Amino acid sequence: MKRVILVLMLVVSLVAYNHANAGFKFENPGLALGAAVACPDRKTVVIQGDGCGMYTEQALWSMAREKADVTIVLLKNDDYAILEIELARVREGDATAKMGTLMHLDNPTLNWVKLAEGHGVSATRATTAEEFHQQFAAAMSSKGPHLIEAQIVENLGPMIEAVYKARVI
Repeated sequence: MKRVILVLMLVVSLVAYNHANAGFKFENPGLALGAAVACPDRKTVVIQGDGCGMYTEQALWSMAREKADVTIVLLKNDDYAILEIELARVREGDATAKMGTLMHLDNPTLNWVKLAEGHGVSATRATTAEEFHQQFAAAMSSKGPHLIEAQIVENLGPMIEAVYKARVI
């Protein structure tokens, strides 16, 4: 069995951010690249959201240049979810319609397959669990960088409302 490096900093990042107020939300692709360069004999897997992915898109080019053996699972829900949570923490009153539009990535929607390919990284899109499993297995059995755009449905409304109600004024 091959050993795999899994870069999943989202939970650690949110804990560090919420407890220390230090913003560590956007480093997953860079960490994956570093892990792949440090351990070229291991497959590296990174799980990244689409909103945070926009902050580190340039890592795709570096992965292609280095021929890094990285698979990026890009969770695409067309939202900047962390920004919605931050807005709930600091806003007074209800969010305006304009505030809401700034939290979404669907006008225009991002095409991560084309973004990855434009940086030299092979990419696929999964819209079902079955497609994801097939694409992930294929990525695990090949060398080099690959991105899987995994369309997800996520309702953050209840969590955002809970953050808004729990904030200290």
